Amino acid sequence: MKLSDARLFRTLKTLDTFVDRALQLPFKGPTLSGFHYNRDLLKAAVANTYIETVGNRADSLHLAIKNVSTSHVVWQYRMTVERLGTRFDLSNKNVVLAFDYTDEDFYGDVQGFWIHGYTGEHGVTGKFKFLSCAIINSDIPQKIPLLSVPVHLGHNMATTMTWCLALVEPLVNSIELTVFDRGFFSKDLMLTLTHAEVPYLIFAPKNDKIKNEIECLDIGEKKKIRYELQVNKEKTVFRGETTLAVLKQIFDKKSEKSYDWAFATNQESIDLEYVIPTYKKRWRIETGFRVQDEARISSKSKDPRIRFFYFAYEQVLQLLWIVLYKDEVSFKQFLLEMYELCAARYKEPR
Repeated sequence: MKLSDARLFRTLKTLDTFVDRALQLPFKGPTLSGFHYNRDLLKAAVANTYIETVGNRADSLHLAIKNVSTSHVVWQYRMTVERLGTRFDLSNKNVVLAFDYTDEDFYGDVQGFWIHGYTGEHGVTGKFKFLSCAIINSDIPQKIPLLSVPVHLGHNMATTMTWCLALVEPLVNSIELTVFDRGFFSKDLMLTLTHAEVPYLIFAPKNDKIKNEIECLDIGEKKKIRYELQVNKEKTVFRGETTLAVLKQIFDKKSEKSYDWAFATNQESIDLEYVIPTYKKRWRIETGFRVQDEARISSKSKDPRIRFFYFAYEQVLQLLWIVLYKDEVSFKQFLLEMYELCAARYKEPR
């Protein structure tokens, strides 16, 4: 099935607008704009290659990216979500959100605060990291990436999360739950979310306390435990509490094996029969990352502004596909048809 050129043209104009606003480019006049850059960006996304190999505008594009702040690109992505969200009444949705880190490979000398060290496996010496947030509700088909932000070495997880939530909350009616993997098991984060009245469910690492609690359970038993939290920050002691939900040797139908589980939550009431299925919905954000990889634009740049702009651009492509075309064509076909239309509006050869 081939998509309508008229529909794709409107979608392409939305993409032009994102690039223009994110990079603060005039959409008319003698200077280059999203109209010009999108051909190379889409071609690189389709081929999963470098901007430098598909055209002659890489230097100009990179200069434009460096002339704006990363926070401005974040805001323009959010505004794109808000506009497209009107297509499925996002502002009236009660959402379950998953937060997760994702990364992009870096090859070369690791320098600065934005490249996280790595083992060197397969020649990868570092990683650019991004914190992303996506809808994972079963009752909302549009499981869109709502927001992503770059994170530097030593960033404060709770502070970054507060910023993300401040941007996301106005987009929806309410946040019913936020879901995290064990990498987010942080007393500071749990106290911050509780103070902000944001419900959370965090997969807990099995430390000695949790191991001891599980050992005391019978096979198949589930238990809730009140757990006090204390954080010393800026010469001030912050106290609170969370609920630990521990479950011993719960049978998993998919793997046909039994596992121990532990979660932290501040929900006033939690049904232990549904806590594991609720958490497993978080894996949908990882599915979104795999889809986005189909539009990966390669880069050797050390500049975090360039790397984040490419990441945000890939997410805009995924956002457009999910909201407008997912039920009709694959993501790869959508990308290809977008590029073909973009190339056709030039009189220049492809």
